[in-house]
Amino acid sequence: MAHSTTTGSSTAGDAWARAFHPAPDAAARLVCFPHAGGAASFYFPVSAALRPKTEVLAVQYPGRQDRRAEAPITDIQVLADRVFEALRPRLADRPAFFGHSMGAIVAFEVARRMEREDGHSPAVLVASGRRAPSRRRAESVHLRDDDGIVRELKRLNGTGSVLLDDEELLRTFLPAVRGDYQAIETYECPEGPPLSCPITVFTGDDDPHVTLDEARAWRDHTTGGFDLQVFQGGHFYLTARPKETLARLTDVLSRFS
Repeated sequence: MAHSTTTGSSTAGDAWARAFHPAPDAAARLVCFPHAGGAASFYFPVSAALRPKTEVLAVQYPGRQDRRAEAPITDIQVLADRVFEALRPRLADRPAFFGHSMGAIVAFEVARRMEREDGHSPAVLVASGRRAPSRRRAESVHLRDDDGIVRELKRLNGTGSVLLDDEELLRTFLPAVRGDYQAIETYECPEGPPLSCPITVFTGDDDPHVTLDEARAWRDHTTGGFDLQVFQGGHFYLTARPKETLARLTDVLSRFS
């Protein structure tokens, strides 16, 4: 589950999703939502590992890679609206959702729209590296200067140091990171019914952004089954322990897809 900068090409029919290894006959489909500052290519290794049994669709937010000319969306509700609108035709077969960090909240909000608008939910929502939607913290990384944002990225160790040391790349990368941080740091969970789909939470035992209590609070957001799986590591435990993460994700998908 290591980070990749391969962009691949979209076979999903629009700018919002990437199918790096199309598998039209796959038994299951998994929609993956990136973290703040992340891109669809983060999930290229996941797509490669899960094929051909599972087809992975990786969401591509505006403001990065081949969408870098577009302004980032700085409101989670607007972002979820746009993702749901773009992916709606592909959600009828109830794919599983996986979202890491900010992506877990975007996945949750898209799932809410599925239930509200279409009356069905994902097969399972795997929320990784993120406290429950109802658990807020006062955070303001998006208000820092560029150096402050870079320090936060290095602290979390989610972005390759080569990228962070390349000033030319940083100039194109940081606006999307700042926009994403603004979106997630200003997010407030609207009132509404819990999801009906099961929720599995993946979290690192040394994640500075998620306590075990905050991770368990996802239980309040579903009437379906709930499971918490703890990994050794920090916020990006999944890049440090790719084989273990993929093994556990495969197990979850086999039970619910």
